[in-house]
Amino acid sequence: MNDDDPREVLTMLKVEHRRLDEEIERMRETGNCDQLELARMKKRKLALKDEIQQLADRIVPDIIA
Repeated sequence: MNDDDPREVLTMLKVEHRRLDEEIERMRETGNCDQLELARMKKRKLALKDEIQQLADRIVPDIIA
């Protein structure tokens, strides 16, 4: 992966966010999950969401029409 290409980085962040979302959902469905691990994963997912939004804002300029 080329870290200089923000679109590639954005794609990778979205993939990781989606993976975490699926893993969190699986843990909830089984009902047998470590609450500390679940909280850590949710925190990471939220951080990824913020990072994705910041990067997307830099890639797509805010155009006032």
